[in-house]
Amino acid sequence: MDIIKVRVAKPSDKSAIVGFQLKMAQETEEQVLDKDTISKGVKAVIDDPSKATYFVAEVDGNKGIVGSLMITDEWSDWRNGWVWWIQSLYVIPEFRKKGVFSALFEHINSLIQASTDVKGLRLYVDKRNKKAQNIYDAIGMSGDHYITYELMK
Repeated sequence: MDIIKVRVAKPSDKSAIVGFQLKMAQETEEQVLDKDTISKGVKAVIDDPSKATYFVAEVDGNKGIVGSLMITDEWSDWRNGWVWWIQSLYVIPEFRKKGVFSALFEHINSLIQASTDVKGLRLYVDKRNKKAQNIYDAIGMSGDHYITYELMK
């Protein structure tokens, strides 16, 4: 079995993360995103960890990263602590169902469990993305509590 290592992204991961985001938007929401905008957005996160944090997964023996996700923070006055949001999750197709997402999730969850300031984890998923919903259900997350609305410019 391959060893999956999860770590915080570094500047040299930017190109791979940009590619992941372009592919994820196309695969899950049938959207074509502007590469220049995504490149600037990913660079902004890597340059300024107060915006968010990317975590990447590497598989032993593979050249490069095979998956990533971004964590953003939301302050919860109800919990007097932070709630982390999983965003921008992508695993390259040939490494799906091989434990990459599980490794990313377990790493994030272990950080949450070790923290006194982080109170929970949330994510949103496109209503049409049933595969992802099944995975999130299987790890014990619930989609029953909130509906997400948005107003985007």
